[in-house]
Amino acid sequence: MGVQKLAVACRVLALCLATIEATNPGFVVRITQAGLDYAHQHGIKVLEKELGQLKLQDISGDFRILRVGKVRYEISRLHLRSFQLPHSYISLVPNVGLQVSISNAFAELDGNWRVKVYFIQDHGSFDLKVENVYIKIDLQLGSDTLGKPTTDTSACSTRISKVRVHFSGKLGWLYNLFHGAVESRLRKLLETQVCEIVAKAVRRELQPYLRTLPVTAKIDAKTGIDYSLVAPPTATARSLDVDLKGEFFSLAHRSAVPFSPLPLALPPDHNHMVYFGASSYFFNTAAFAYHAAGALVFNVTEAVIPKGVHLNTTTFSAFIPQLEGMYPNTPMTFRLSAPSAPFLSIGPQGLSLQPVVDVQAYAVLPCSESVPLFLLSLTGNVSAVIDVRSGHIVGSLDVGRIKFTLKQSNVGSFKVRQLQSLVNTIASAIVIPRLNERLNEGFPLPLPERIQLSKILVRFHQNFLMLGADVRYQPRG
Repeated sequence: MGVQKLAVACRVLALCLATIEATNPGFVVRITQAGLDYAHQHGIKVLEKELGQLKLQDISGDFRILRVGKVRYEISRLHLRSFQLPHSYISLVPNVGLQVSISNAFAELDGNWRVKVYFIQDHGSFDLKVENVYIKIDLQLGSDTLGKPTTDTSACSTRISKVRVHFSGKLGWLYNLFHGAVESRLRKLLETQVCEIVAKAVRRELQPYLRTLPVTAKIDAKTGIDYSLVAPPTATARSLDVDLKGEFFSLAHRSAVPFSPLPLALPPDHNHMVYFGASSYFFNTAAFAYHAAGALVFNVTEAVIPKGVHLNTTTFSAFIPQLEGMYPNTPMTFRLSAPSAPFLSIGPQGLSLQPVVDVQAYAVLPCSESVPLFLLSLTGNVSAVIDVRSGHIVGSLDVGRIKFTLKQSNVGSFKVRQLQSLVNTIASAIVIPRLNERLNEGFPLPLPERIQLSKILVRFHQNFLMLGADVRYQPRG
């Protein structure tokens, strides 16, 4: 029994360790204070617009005034002329979320009043000025079951220091006798409804906008990308960090990635509004997904090679003399495939990989049957240039000298080195341009809608690529 319990405990421990390891992000987004300030500017405009539509309910009551007696009053048709938020700022609350503080806000209202004292009735209008309004809003950040970001108001408080009411009409002097009580009721009414408007604005405006972040996206006909949150956003003293899965997958069959992301820690750089950290895991899952989808296979025929080069046994007999005797003047094709997904490395000097490619040569007989001739194994140093364009990571590859060996031959032995120039031509003129064509289309960054990037920074670190940028929000036209 002790052995069984130990085995169960080991399994549980292994599962826990695997879970902990799986929480490492493949992609990190950091929003700096400058980015939060920019977002805050647009958020305050939205809140100001929402508060400008504030509807206040009618109020009524009774008051007893010395030497006057019981006074019945009604205040109705409260109309908010403006609600201004001139001073506000957003701050990070480490391990909690965000806090928005608004000070010296003010509002102006008008409305109608009606009063009854014994058998005397009168009515008129009034002006209301609300000054020194202080609002504090705490925003709690999280993620839902789909890995989308969430936000809600965890706390809200409103304090109004000054409310001034001026009544007009024949009995305006009477209202001014108990304006303090009326002002107190209006102050409490406003303080309550301001926080209600704030909560509604967060739920109606901010939360739906955050959900425009594409946590999964189809890239092309073969692959997709997973940007779901692996943990709720984390507020630090200087930034808001969001850990994303950052994983490519095959649309036809999504299988578990046979490797795990390493810890990714962005350097303390805060000169831009937003930073993206793309780990080597992120790029290697792309290679894994395209390989699993069968996209790393290239068929080379005479139709796709440069003009003047004939892909047949006559051409290759200069390197393999026996070919002409075995298959005289016969068309040839090549099938290039990666036996495994290429593994990419990122270091301070840049991004590189050493792919292994199998090249299978065929003779195409008159009956359209393809006969295998020989199989080469190619290795080469490939470097990459990375940039950002239109919210996409784009790139291009450059291949260095290619080394190859003969893995199998159905036509006897031959000097492989003599094929060097022809193999280089196939790689540089056909394979690399096809890959660069796809890389030029790029892969989307995890951005909510209507966000454009500018002042792009690209830096390489050990095991990850860091991108910095400023952002600009494009309102609907």
